[in-house]
Amino acid sequence: MELRKGYKNSILGPIPNDWTEGTFEDYMSGFSSGQTPYRGRPEFYKGEIPWITSGELNYNTINDTLEKITEEGVKAANLKIIPKGTFLFAITGLEAAGTRGSCGITGMDATTNQSCMALYPKPNQTITPYIFQFYVKYGDWLAFNYCQGTKQQSYTGGIAKKLPFVAPSDIKEQTAIANALSDADAYISSLEKLIAKKRLIKQGAMQQLLKPKKGWVTKKLGDFLDYEQPTNYLVNDTEYNEFNQTPVLTAGKTFILGYTNEEQGIYGKLPVIIFDDFTTAVKYVDFPFKAKSSAMKMLIPKHEKVNLRFVYELMLQIKYIPGDHKRHWIGEYRQMEVIVPSNEDEQNEIANILENMDNEISSLETKLIKARQIKQGMMQELLTGKIRLV
Repeated sequence: MELRKGYKNSILGPIPNDWTEGTFEDYMSGFSSGQTPYRGRPEFYKGEIPWITSGELNYNTINDTLEKITEEGVKAANLKIIPKGTFLFAITGLEAAGTRGSCGITGMDATTNQSCMALYPKPNQTITPYIFQFYVKYGDWLAFNYCQGTKQQSYTGGIAKKLPFVAPSDIKEQTAIANALSDADAYISSLEKLIAKKRLIKQGAMQQLLKPKKGWVTKKLGDFLDYEQPTNYLVNDTEYNEFNQTPVLTAGKTFILGYTNEEQGIYGKLPVIIFDDFTTAVKYVDFPFKAKSSAMKMLIPKHEKVNLRFVYELMLQIKYIPGDHKRHWIGEYRQMEVIVPSNEDEQNEIANILENMDNEISSLETKLIKARQIKQGMMQELLTGKIRLV
């Protein structure tokens, strides 16, 4: 592609002519990684000094740690106290998607294990908030192209120093970019916290509304539900993606695998409960779909007075211990007893309350998806200089 006027090529793609390009070593005054205090001395892990592992680097500000160590543990492992506001990124286990490209900023003075590397920017060259946003965008690409190892992919200190880096030459522009992206992160974080809060509220409401009361009666799940095998609705073409039309559903937690354009065998007797024979996971579905897994059951109302939403909420309360590998719905699961209001109007009212709460959570989740997409677009524009904040 022809370069836009005022732009030049870099190893990371086109950047403005007045941006600089180099390696981490050019922009950083120091690099450091930590250690693990000897596990044979459990007293080392009974202190108050935060100790960060790579598993806690989740594109976040780290304000607490799973483990804390003592001053004796710090001395024994020859650890360095890393100041608040330091950028960290994972340097081992980079073959794993959950670790590759992961990074964070310390929200307090802390120590780290050997899987984390701290970077200290040179004054007037770059700033930590910009480094963080840069690595959020490019961390995956850097790991794929620069880490080494056979079974475990890692960075050595030498490799980390040679990782490519691009930045505006003006610190003020770096600051403006970092601030804009940090504002987007703050909005995403606020949505995540609100969704978590709403889920807890719904869980509490479920426990109260579905708690057996005077006048409630004992029924079996089989009194409410019949089932259909997925045979007639199984997808044939495995080349499905997000650009096709009909969702392809599977059992278990994955749920929606993608989308297909197949027109035959679409399940449309809605709503329906999707049930996983092996894990007893359930999903309430109110849109047409194709099935992928033979472990799925389509649970349907046994008669017209059954409120399927109410039964779904009841099923969410049933605790299942995994590992027995039984086909549950065909076996004992439909014989399970539940205690329900004898009054169908009360069942409907409970279902409506919980469904409204789910709809509110779903709306927030849609906002969260869009906010994350907007952040991705902002990074693409701002961290390549396509849009300038001067």
